[in-house]
Amino acid sequence: MAPGLLFPLQHAYPDAVVPFGELVKSGLADRLWLAQSALVETHQTIAYLAGRGIRVPCGLSVTLIPLRHPMEAAAQARSLAVLTGRPVVAGYGAATPDLVQALRGAPYDKPASAAAGYARAVRALLDGGPVEHACEACVVTTALPPMPHPPVEVGLGVLRPGMARAAGAVADVAITWMTPPHYVRDTLLPALATGAADRRRPPRVATVVHVALARPGRDPRRLARSAAAEHLRTPHYTDMLRRAGVPADPADPRAGAAALVEAGVYVYGTPEEVVEQLRGYREAGVEEIILNLAGVVGTEGFRAALTDAEQLLHAMADADG
Repeated sequence: MAPGLLFPLQHAYPDAVVPFGELVKSGLADRLWLAQSALVETHQTIAYLAGRGIRVPCGLSVTLIPLRHPMEAAAQARSLAVLTGRPVVAGYGAATPDLVQALRGAPYDKPASAAAGYARAVRALLDGGPVEHACEACVVTTALPPMPHPPVEVGLGVLRPGMARAAGAVADVAITWMTPPHYVRDTLLPALATGAADRRRPPRVATVVHVALARPGRDPRRLARSAAAEHLRTPHYTDMLRRAGVPADPADPRAGAAALVEAGVYVYGTPEEVVEQLRGYREAGVEEIILNLAGVVGTEGFRAALTDAEQLLHAMADADG
């Protein structure tokens, strides 16, 4: 099932990421994913792991495009590929309108077009340029000095059809969060294909899935609330969930968390039950399932989350036989 493993928090101390990287290094997971961090910067954390001898495939899910120019983004991504010696997925997202305004003075008029333009520029720079590009997000009229490096895929965060169509035209990977399997299959994949009409193939899909194993004393609704409350307060996530038939209201994240559990978007159960539910993502067309144990980390800490992750990864390996 090609599982990836997400370090589920903004990381203040890189040593906390080490056990997650070691699980990937063991071969139980295929890739270590980290999200944007305003504490210890994500690229530097991965470089630190490489210096510790944890040189594994990595993914950024996602870093925010207003924070760096595409030339810097491409240089950082290929630097990770060189330092780790392994493939990298450099995933980018448009950020919230409030953050974009705080960083550049005004939100993007067309966030999907801005993100697609940015991804196109990063891809062109990684491919060797020279690049002549201008869009709402950036202007690039230069090239990176050539150097050999392991493959770098350019990803875009995708929740809704508009961004999926934009990603389909430019991205190597569409990275989705909390998107139910039927929504990926019926809504996002057709939109990606529409956007990719002039390309050889659409982007592959990597989906971040909230998971936890059933244990005495655990309440999956509490776990889901701990994991997803911030996302459940945001209009773009809750709009996506409602499109997928999951009732979610930014004004009531507690009810939204319960709805995630009821709909199976927060995947909870025995190892066998969780593996069976995750199989639905593969059947829907997801090529990489990324395990997110944020709920367990938030309620019980890293040790408990790592125990769940290792047990679940073993169960997934056994199921694939």
